[in-house]
Amino acid sequence: MPINGMSRRSVLAAGAATAAVAATGTLAAPAAHAAPTLPSGTSKDKVLVIGMDGLRHDRIEAANAPHLKSLMANGTYGLSLLYAPPMAATSSGPGWSTITTGVWPDKHGVKDNSFAGKNYGTYPGFLARLAQVRPGLSTYAAVDWKALDDHGTVTPGADGKLVLDGDRDGYPGHDATIANETESILRSQNPDVLFVYLGNTDAVAHSSGTGQRYLDAIAVQDGYLGRFLAAIKARPSYATERWTVIVSTDHGHIDAGGHGGSSVEERRTFVLAQGPGIAAGARPADTRLVDVAATVFHQLGIVPDPSWGLDGKPIQQRATDPFDTLLPSLTGRVDETAIPAGVLGFTHTAPSGWSVINSAMGTGGMTEWRGWAFATDEFWSRSQRDQWRELNVRSRGVCAVADSDEWDDRANSGPYESTLVTPAYGVSGKTTVRLDFTTLYRQEGSQSAEVLASFNGGTPTRIKSYTADVVSKPQSLSVSVPAGASSVSFRFRYTGANNWYWVIDGVKVTAS
Repeated sequence: MPINGMSRRSVLAAGAATAAVAATGTLAAPAAHAAPTLPSGTSKDKVLVIGMDGLRHDRIEAANAPHLKSLMANGTYGLSLLYAPPMAATSSGPGWSTITTGVWPDKHGVKDNSFAGKNYGTYPGFLARLAQVRPGLSTYAAVDWKALDDHGTVTPGADGKLVLDGDRDGYPGHDATIANETESILRSQNPDVLFVYLGNTDAVAHSSGTGQRYLDAIAVQDGYLGRFLAAIKARPSYATERWTVIVSTDHGHIDAGGHGGSSVEERRTFVLAQGPGIAAGARPADTRLVDVAATVFHQLGIVPDPSWGLDGKPIQQRATDPFDTLLPSLTGRVDETAIPAGVLGFTHTAPSGWSVINSAMGTGGMTEWRGWAFATDEFWSRSQRDQWRELNVRSRGVCAVADSDEWDDRANSGPYESTLVTPAYGVSGKTTVRLDFTTLYRQEGSQSAEVLASFNGGTPTRIKSYTADVVSKPQSLSVSVPAGASSVSFRFRYTGANNWYWVIDGVKVTAS
């Protein structure tokens, strides 16, 4: 819902209604509403997506939320941090656009709640995409943040929709109407895909922070989730259907309430899913918010066309990045006081077959960043806010970081110079070898970043230099294989002196 855009009347009305729920456990009956009659579904694979606005996942444990906790135990639960400005604000417009389109804001174009620059024509929401590629599916959408309908974020493509105005009327009553209609449709009709939005968690956080009233709002929405799950199981055809249930959120909140900035609390999101092929009790470290749409498609048996440009992957599909093998060995901070002591997130030990050359590296500096390090997105981005570290959105799990700026925050002598070396890959009989990876690079001054290739252990040859910012983009470099070469290794060499940084992830080498 709107950040700094909700009227005070709406916030107070929502807060008062939630206080009544906490006191009585009930809400006044919502206004009568005739549910749309949907076409009968055509698929045994069915998906229910529930969006709970502004739901900070680290507050679920303290709430009376048995249904969310059951989904966590019986499904896959992946945490994901958002971007921050200048890519996009941690607000609802970009957040729900990321969820529904399956791409990051640099593609879908929504940077704030004005929706200026939206690019839904190229990157439509998943209901609109389903209407294009599987028009026989029966689909439904319900929202009470009207902007999600006004701007075409969620509802286009739906065969039936319910659009209410929580900003004008208050969210508790409209959430209840959405819950009633959704439950009715699940019990008595035959939908295939539903996207249902609940807004009161965000309204309560804005009005009173993330304390007890917020926990009460979570409990109410958890009750709605329980009703949806019961309605699914009560379907006469349930035994022959394959249901997937996904719960997600668009952003977090600071403790006092509010969002839009770069703190970890505002950037907290999650994807929680239970269904066929989705592991019970899994806690993947490589989940991202863009994975919701990709999971919907996968559970329906739809293979996304590469032209769709999705950034997401199904939640049950693990990344094959070698850096993620380091997760069990990550440790806590040494010199970085901005990172909480309990956050485990870095190591200097390279993956098997990889190495780091620091022979020209200066002495001293911040221990965590002395030469190439391997770190999680949360650990690294916590080291210093608002310097674009939050924009590392296309990295997953553990990434490789060379950060001369942070290294220089402690006394040191000599230059920053470090080289990350891949294992040797076989290229016998091949004519071309391709190196793919994702990078976030920020340029300043005389720093340098170059990729080099070495065949048969020979002298490395530069194949790419970076001299300008690259904000979390996939890279693909192709190199001709010299006659007689049987192996190749690649090097990522970074030099600097209190400049910026270079991050790489998802390294993959293929020969053809």
